[in-house]
Amino acid sequence: MKKLLSMGLASALAFPVAALAQSTLKIGTVDMQRAFKEYTKTKDAEAKINDAKNAAKKEYDDRADAYKKALDEINNLNKQLDAPALSADAKTQKAKERDDKIANIKNMEREITEFRQTRERQLQEQALRMREGIVKEITDVVMDKVKANNMELVFDKSGMSLNGVPVLMYSRDNTDFTTDIISVLNKPGRATTSSSSGEKPVTNPSASPAKASKP
Repeated sequence: MKKLLSMGLASALAFPVAALAQSTLKIGTVDMQRAFKEYTKTKDAEAKINDAKNAAKKEYDDRADAYKKALDEINNLNKQLDAPALSADAKTQKAKERDDKIANIKNMEREITEFRQTRERQLQEQALRMREGIVKEITDVVMDKVKANNMELVFDKSGMSLNGVPVLMYSRDNTDFTTDIISVLNKPGRATTSSSSGEKPVTNPSASPAKASKP
């Protein structure tokens, strides 16, 4: 009986201590996905990527048009070779011309494939670098807020668990400081890190491999 009373007394004393610790623990929440979407630099990065995609599509279309034109020329030569009135010398010359074009069009096929693969990889890498730079900027602003307010814990409201459910099931509205983060990020004249602002767009995707630079 005495042991049970002592345990009950210990628990009663522990509860106020735990409640006090909980009340003094400064917890914040931020929606990283919202901050990413509403940051003006994200929109600028998306515009740059779209411009790069459009430029790549135009160059690919130009190469495809040249390929189609070369294919039409080969088909036209084949028709000429089938003409019964064509002399033997002319047929030999036309056959050589056709074979040369066939060899050339095979090179074009290879170059088009290499261009597409190289450009897709470069666009993916460029988009990843831009995203990583922007996320780092947002994280730095969040950490400045955390340090300024002496927060012990900060949760990402947009984070999802492996089961596909929100990691943070519930939080009070007064713990969220996402709007403050977005305001700081979009403040005119704010100095930004070089990790995202120094991104160099890919203007010559076919520079590597060298074969892909041929028209």
